[in-house]
Amino acid sequence: MNESPNDSAPRTLRRTVAIVAALNLGYFFVEFAIAVSIASVALFADSIDFLEDATINALVLVALGWTAVRRRLVGLVLALCLLVPGLAALYTAWEKVADPSIPDPVVLTLAGVGALAVNAFCAFLLSRVRNQGGSLSLAAFLSARNDVAANLAIIVAGLMTVASGSMWPDVVAGLGIALLNSGSAYEVYEAAMDERDGNDLEDARA
Repeated sequence: MNESPNDSAPRTLRRTVAIVAALNLGYFFVEFAIAVSIASVALFADSIDFLEDATINALVLVALGWTAVRRRLVGLVLALCLLVPGLAALYTAWEKVADPSIPDPVVLTLAGVGALAVNAFCAFLLSRVRNQGGSLSLAAFLSARNDVAANLAIIVAGLMTVASGSMWPDVVAGLGIALLNSGSAYEVYEAAMDERDGNDLEDARA
């Protein structure tokens, strides 16, 4: 008797992805509200990243029991999702240059610290299961790992804003988030293509 796809998906991976999705969705609302209130490019890009992460993990949760071909398709969609925060950051940075303003550095830094705590915990959880779901779990882990680096950049931007009184540390941090997610999008794309190859081998054996 063949094992059903849903039975093959580890319970630990499902539980981990569900927890991470909930944490990301919750902090999205917090950071987005702060980003709007202080007009921060970096926080806006990072808040969209939280929403994207919640979406990624929700898709992973749904697709874990699917065949390799369908997982590959979802993996390709997730690779595109990783580009969304970068595009949002570019748009917001353009608006910021057109209408310059300096975000509150204390609020910017504290929001970055809160985001760092959430993302570091999520990255820790996902690091233990990143090899259990192919390109899907890899996408979730890479996104969380990127967020840790992005949050450190936001904290540094807050401190540099205090020192310089300039809007540019915030803008540069936002653009850095864009670049970071672009690199991970390619990694997820490669992992998704590997899933296709694995499925072809399974079809050949059938």
